[in-house]
Amino acid sequence: MFNVKCNLPKKIIEGCLTNKYTIFPAFCDVHVHFREPGFSYKETIKSGSRAAARGGYSAVCTMPNLNPVPDTLEHLNEQIKIIEKDSVINIYPFASITINQDGKELSDMREMAGKILGFSDDGKGIQDEELMKKAMKRAKSLGKIIAAHCEDNSLLNGGYIHEGVYANKHNHKGICSESEWKVIERDLRLAKETGCAYHVCHISCKESVELIGKAKEDGIDVTCETAPHYLVLDENDLEEDGRFKMNPPLRSREDRLALIKGVQNGTIDMIATDHAPHSIEEKSKGLEESAFGIVGIETAFPVLYTKLVKENLISLEKLIELMAINPRKRFGIPLGDDFTIWDLNEGIVVNSEDFLSKGKATPFEGMKLMGKCIATICNNKIIYIDEI
Repeated sequence: MFNVKCNLPKKIIEGCLTNKYTIFPAFCDVHVHFREPGFSYKETIKSGSRAAARGGYSAVCTMPNLNPVPDTLEHLNEQIKIIEKDSVINIYPFASITINQDGKELSDMREMAGKILGFSDDGKGIQDEELMKKAMKRAKSLGKIIAAHCEDNSLLNGGYIHEGVYANKHNHKGICSESEWKVIERDLRLAKETGCAYHVCHISCKESVELIGKAKEDGIDVTCETAPHYLVLDENDLEEDGRFKMNPPLRSREDRLALIKGVQNGTIDMIATDHAPHSIEEKSKGLEESAFGIVGIETAFPVLYTKLVKENLISLEKLIELMAINPRKRFGIPLGDDFTIWDLNEGIVVNSEDFLSKGKATPFEGMKLMGKCIATICNNKIIYIDEI
């Protein structure tokens, strides 16, 4: 299936031939934050790409909340130069929808279109409906996707975890689900009107699944992603620790089950990690004060294999579609001969101290999982190999 020219060790080849190891097409993550340029103390292109390789990924799409924001070709090229110099995988940047991600004026979308897959202001929602409509029309004319962070700022009310049982019990300020689905509802209407290719980032609640499912039935060009943590954790798993704080937040059990159903029936097209590293200091201030964001690119497959496949919620083939095939189809990312090799019978215990990522905040700390990455190959080069 794959054209192996990369001199894998004999032990690994034998493991593949005897079915001790399993070969998959390399994974593709359409939503990561590698933080460079601008925030290299959190993550770098080098550390992020190495972490991705260890997670079985050969391709990722980076979000534009950087400094400088890739809102002009000059700014975008700063990021591309670092990628060309330091990345061990294929990285495809998103450019921003608006200048400096301020949500007021469109970025230089036409100038950047030839070097990016799509546009996003991830980390911030576009609040102005007319501006989003204008962005969709521009993206449509350029043949590019709008990947939207859907969040209505007027409904946040200072919240930082889900507005639910845990927030009420522990006296935390909550974020309502409407802050997410209300913007999705608006954007789906605009996508239908403009014909724009529209992708919804990190959906977390049942209403979002329902809206997107209906939009697909209506013929709207929409896809969406969710993340591993929304499929296997909910507000009942929260602890008073910054490693459980992300945006959108972990929601109710009912929301989690709706997301699983959305994965099963195809409403949810792909799983992305929203890998969002921060410094230890930024994540050590509890639920209220810690920065939003967790890491996940090194644990995504073991988490999903253990909690979804081994629990017979989805098939292994379906998981590979969600992690490797569908993201590439939607965003036009080639697979080539990239592949990853796993020992599905090897148990691991999540230990963030061993991460190749600079980020260490994971809600899966200490979790016992099945599946260990043995090697990842990208562009006929071994970019990760386990010390077996």
